[in-house]
Amino acid sequence: MPKYASNTSVSSELSRLEIEKTLIRYGAEGFAYASAQGQAMIGFTMSGRQIKFLLPLPRLDEFRHTPTGRDRTENSQYGAWEQACRQRWRALNLVIKAKLEAVECGISVFENEFMANIVLPDGHTVSDFMLPQIEQAYLTGTMPPILPMLEG
Repeated sequence: MPKYASNTSVSSELSRLEIEKTLIRYGAEGFAYASAQGQAMIGFTMSGRQIKFLLPLPRLDEFRHTPTGRDRTENSQYGAWEQACRQRWRALNLVIKAKLEAVECGISVFENEFMANIVLPDGHTVSDFMLPQIEQAYLTGTMPPILPMLEG
């Protein structure tokens, strides 16, 4: 299990609310939240950009057994799963605060800190768009074409 906030008692809901309050203090608006099996999403608008973070969450069935392999009771399984979810929300809170503060004090600029999470016009993030191209560039040793529509 990850170490940061691994024993937090702060609920996932309170962490999400803290993230929203922090974002508001730094000028964000237009919030969206969603959750599904295995992930949560938080979105907002800031600096003229739409931003989306997908937060991977563990599945309840991943906690049927203790780290030593013993069976858990249903209550124990739920408690361990809930703790893991709380930890991830605290970690996301930390990441967002750090990015906002880096921008605020001039260490970085907004687009650099949030680039991977900027939502493009087609609904995908910059990360969704770029990761396959980066992988391909490393595999082939060549850069992707600047204007692929003019190729061939």
